[in-house]
Amino acid sequence: MNRYTVAVLVKNQFGVLNRVTSMFRRRQFNISALTVSETESSELSRITVVFSGEENSKRQLVDQLYKRPDGCSIMVYRDVDWVRCELLLIKMENDSDTRDDIRHAAEAFGAVIVDYSKDYLMFRLTDTSVRIDDFIDLMRDYTILEICRTGSVSLEKGHSTIRQVVNL
Repeated sequence: MNRYTVAVLVKNQFGVLNRVTSMFRRRQFNISALTVSETESSELSRITVVFSGEENSKRQLVDQLYKRPDGCSIMVYRDVDWVRCELLLIKMENDSDTRDDIRHAAEAFGAVIVDYSKDYLMFRLTDTSVRIDDFIDLMRDYTILEICRTGSVSLEKGHSTIRQVVNL
């Protein structure tokens, strides 16, 4: 199975997210990350979906997304033409025996301490999915209290934008 990232620009209306994600569910795609936000215009929202599946099924899904009346534009990202990142918040046990190791590892990954108490350390890391996975794997050697991470946010490199192909 292949992994894909698709951004869908939709009208910012009640129920649109459910209708779009239902299309993925009906075609039995496994969504591994989903990010939704308003765009530079309050009339539009951007849904970014990372999912696994077969190429032919992905093409059929994209064709169906284009037919949605509330869909405006779709961008299927390829590895070389986009910038993407995720956000991770991770809360670690603040143990005097491991504190320095955890802080050094976090520093090596570029994670920033955003909250600190005698019981825990909380770090924020913004990076690629792979780097965040690597950081979490490293932190598993210590006591992770809680993890929260976003889905992928992505923009195409260069001058083109998702709004240049609008089917309103």
